[in-house]
Amino acid sequence: DQEGGRVLRIKDTAWPPMRWLGNADDEVLTRQTAQAMGAELRAMGFNLDWAPVADVDSNPDNPVIGDRSFSRDPAVVSRHVCAFLDGLHHVGVMGCVKHFPGHGDTATDSHKELPVVDKDQSDLEHCELAPFASAISHGVDLVMTAHVMFPVLDETVPATMSSAILQGWLRQRL
Repeated sequence: DQEGGRVLRIKDTAWPPMRWLGNADDEVLTRQTAQAMGAELRAMGFNLDWAPVADVDSNPDNPVIGDRSFSRDPAVVSRHVCAFLDGLHHVGVMGCVKHFPGHGDTATDSHKELPVVDKDQSDLEHCELAPFASAISHGVDLVMTAHVMFPVLDETVPATMSSAILQGWLRQRL
């Protein structure tokens, strides 16, 4: 779980928050940063990083995502998620995009209560789902789910438990 910024499990190197890379909007810099992070992990024997965050930081009141996200713009997040994955893959480390189908437009911490993203399907596809679709097309190794309700996709259970979201959207559509 070596994302950079405030989510660093190995604290030997102070990697920047991904928002800094998104703000610079230099995909080469993102790729090089991920490659260096991955090389450090690889040297310690790790072959998987639970990163990058593919959430779009679309809600300024979100207590969880913030600068963990590359941007508030889905296109910027998509490009930098793919560049980050390229950097990890270059040094033999798998990446995991998270938190599917998106934790960026919540106002509560899913570790403490169950957030709800109440958007229509078109909005979800154009914002939250876009970076995940890009990462999957780009060959991401793993996808971590969000413990968040998406009533337009499944009214009964959160994404982590939803066949409609995990099978229907993630596995079949994306």
